[in-house]
Amino acid sequence: MDILLVASAFNSLSQRLYAELSDHGHQVDVVLAAHGPDPVRAAVRQVRPDLIVAPMLRTALPEDVWREHTCLIVHPGPPGDRGPSSLDWAISGRAEQWGVTVLQAEAAMDAGAIWAAEPFPVPPVGKSDLYRNETSDAAVTAVLTAVRRYAEGGHKPLAQTDESVTVVWRDLFRQDRRRIDWERDDTETVLRKLRGADSQPGVLDELLGREVFLHGGHPEDRLRGRPGALLAQRAGGVCRATRDGAVWIPELRPRRNSGDPAPFRRPAASVLASYQCGPALPADPVPLELPPGRRTWTDIRYRQHGDAGFLTFSFPGGAMSTDQCRRLLAAYTEALRRPTRVLVLGGTRDFFSNGIHLNVVEAAPDPAQESWTNLNAMDDLVEAVLRTTDRLVVAALAGNAAAGGAMLALAADQVWCRTGVVLNPHYRRMGLYGSEFWTYTLPRRVGAERARRLTTEALPVSAANAQRLGLVDRLVPAAPQDFAAEVQRLAAELAATPDLDRRLAEKAAARAADERARPLARYREDELARMRAIFFDPEAPYHALRSAFVRKTPGGSPRPLAPAPGDLR
Repeated sequence: MDILLVASAFNSLSQRLYAELSDHGHQVDVVLAAHGPDPVRAAVRQVRPDLIVAPMLRTALPEDVWREHTCLIVHPGPPGDRGPSSLDWAISGRAEQWGVTVLQAEAAMDAGAIWAAEPFPVPPVGKSDLYRNETSDAAVTAVLTAVRRYAEGGHKPLAQTDESVTVVWRDLFRQDRRRIDWERDDTETVLRKLRGADSQPGVLDELLGREVFLHGGHPEDRLRGRPGALLAQRAGGVCRATRDGAVWIPELRPRRNSGDPAPFRRPAASVLASYQCGPALPADPVPLELPPGRRTWTDIRYRQHGDAGFLTFSFPGGAMSTDQCRRLLAAYTEALRRPTRVLVLGGTRDFFSNGIHLNVVEAAPDPAQESWTNLNAMDDLVEAVLRTTDRLVVAALAGNAAAGGAMLALAADQVWCRTGVVLNPHYRRMGLYGSEFWTYTLPRRVGAERARRLTTEALPVSAANAQRLGLVDRLVPAAPQDFAAEVQRLAAELAATPDLDRRLAEKAAARAADERARPLARYREDELARMRAIFFDPEAPYHALRSAFVRKTPGGSPRPLAPAPGDLR
């Protein structure tokens, strides 16, 4: 069928549905509703779709569109749930199970007939993590079911007036419900409030006399202090005391009307440093390999099981600043000193990496220079992976990867990918040529012509399609919470492979041959020359695209987005 996706933004779920529906043989086009109803109407006239699917909408579809066409709305709540803050209420209410419902658009919000529904578990994670993983898995299953039922004909969707449907309206989850009472709320309550707003909208609070939004929350088992007091900093995050413990907050966002020139999310310690008049918060470092039983936060960890080492990292939003790249490289160097035969890179769930940290770049006094510094730090990390020849390196993607983060994965010997992951192996939508040795690793895996198409067409690629293309070596069909354990099992099997020594010798020989044919330094030099010209050209589109993306202005999304058809399978 010809399917038109209508979305307020081409976000993670919209991209995944685009990729999955394309994999199922449908012709899929996309239009962004953020630009108003007229582009939506124009896309409908141009595409003449058999079906319209709305994965994520902040505004209603035009009435003339949903009256004249079947329009399916993806609602992140169980059947009968209505309202704009469904996941917020699920987390606040400590729901153990929630669901996704695909319903037909009509005048009343979320009141249309139900075409499909799929339940999912609610683990104790942040809302954005839950949305990209359990919710996304359920949404794909439900949408594919609804599309199949529509294509087959004869299916009668379930009206919400049916006695089997319990209708519950849940209001917008406002800041007064999120507010933290540091004197009275216990740690678990604070964490639940922080997790329910980790990406958007954050929890409004006051620090050092400034109004800021708190983003993300993790428990701390040792540090203590007066409730609400700032205790320490680590890896860019700050620790704050609760009534009965403490929590780590990785990011802060100054309130837009605060006068801060950078009113967007960035590492918490850097935001406070710009406000701080007195001494800086004391650092509270922890070892790379945490002792058993510690319940604290750090964004980079190492653990070892037999001959397999696991270097895990988890950065908010998948972005990697200069500091994060350098710390991850130091951890990687330390991991290489451990006696392992297999080294696995990647987090236990959610994002793998999205490349350089555009928010930190945008907030820098000299964004061009910070872009350059950040990119070189990213290149240093990727080059270290490429030059590792004494063990097999595996990139284990529990979540999505894009741009330089996708190329970091391709630097490994093997790429293992959870089946729900979406890859964006390109830089074009940010006006960049790209680096991270992509001109070496991408053609090596998929061939020169397909590498050109991937980077110029700039379309999302599903995990299954990525395996067909050669970007991914192994699909891991695990639920988000089971991915880490399954990767550990597979890594143990790989480390015990009888012919591993032969494979390592072949790897070293291949790297030496590639180096003779064209040194890695040449790839890096050529890529960086192109990137430097972009970074230090004030008229380059990159600067406007970056600023619009970070500041969430309308220019941050293409208008309207209608990916060109092409056989990427």
